[in-house]
Amino acid sequence: MTSSPGTSTSTSTSTSTSTSTSTSTSTSTSTSTSTSTSTSTSTNTNTSAAPATDVPLVFDRVSHWYGDVVAVNDISCTVTAGITGLLGPNGAGKSTLLQLAAGVLSPSNGAVRVFGESPVDRPDVYRQVALVPEREALPGMMKARAFVAARAELLGVRNASEAVTRALTIVEMDTVADRRIDTFSKGMKQRVKLAAALVHDPSLVLLDEPFNGLDPRQRLHMMRLLEERVAEGTAVLLSSHILEEIANVASNILVVLAGRLAATGDYRTLRRLMTDRPHTVRLRSSADRLLAAALMQESSVLGVEVDNSGVIVRATDYSALSLAIAPVAQRIGCTLYEVQVTDESLEHVFAYLVAR
Repeated sequence: MTSSPGTSTSTSTSTSTSTSTSTSTSTSTSTSTSTSTSTSTSTNTNTSAAPATDVPLVFDRVSHWYGDVVAVNDISCTVTAGITGLLGPNGAGKSTLLQLAAGVLSPSNGAVRVFGESPVDRPDVYRQVALVPEREALPGMMKARAFVAARAELLGVRNASEAVTRALTIVEMDTVADRRIDTFSKGMKQRVKLAAALVHDPSLVLLDEPFNGLDPRQRLHMMRLLEERVAEGTAVLLSSHILEEIANVASNILVVLAGRLAATGDYRTLRRLMTDRPHTVRLRSSADRLLAAALMQESSVLGVEVDNSGVIVRATDYSALSLAIAPVAQRIGCTLYEVQVTDESLEHVFAYLVAR
């Protein structure tokens, strides 16, 4: 995901990994012809089934509020092909963003565009989008197959029976598809929701906490499933509070704090741009104390510590430190065994952003 025009707002953190988001064009495909004879007739032909643009999702200065509560505040960003992780604490506005993208909610200000069109009250856009909400809200008396089939029928899916079977097979629910939903575990219900979302082969998939209730094997299967969808050209936007899963599956991160866009981009890049936070690197070598003393002479190094695990270096400039380590070790005749960045993880990035 990239922001417009830069990649970060709301805090001093920023990245420059963006492409332009606010230049997406909305092309009207509705044509109107008027023929005047003894009476005037008007014919409207809607040909908007084809996407107006190949950009899956654009938020253009979007805000949404519930009464006096501002849930989303002036967010601009773009979701492109691939998997984008939506990260933030409870109440940050993640679910509201997903509902805005699906057309379930209308923005109070700004514009949301799905393939160049507003998703609100647009059935042609709905056919390209799938939303898997966090809440279950499933009809327990229905069988899984019937539930997925009902969604396929509502969306006008051709060869609905085949599509339903395929969707249930993808999520590994085909063998229990004729059981009532109220007999399922939380993880099984989660997969039924996903099958219903995928039955019409959407181009944009929106997932709200999709790993909730899944065991480790099911989570791994979910990750592989999302990667397969991306390989077929699907754009995926998912929210999660499980940082490890986001880090493993998402190529880009969107961090939302208190309804504002805090940062976007690859989380490793985000961490390196946080110049107000020292970077921590752990080194193991054949002469730890000698290496520590030599590194203290580098201008980017704030401090060093030597313990049983090696040398811990805190530096203001990660790039400068990374370029200096090998030459310094070579100069003093020291052999490096390990160089490990200890705080370049999504968990650390998130903690740093929340603490701002």
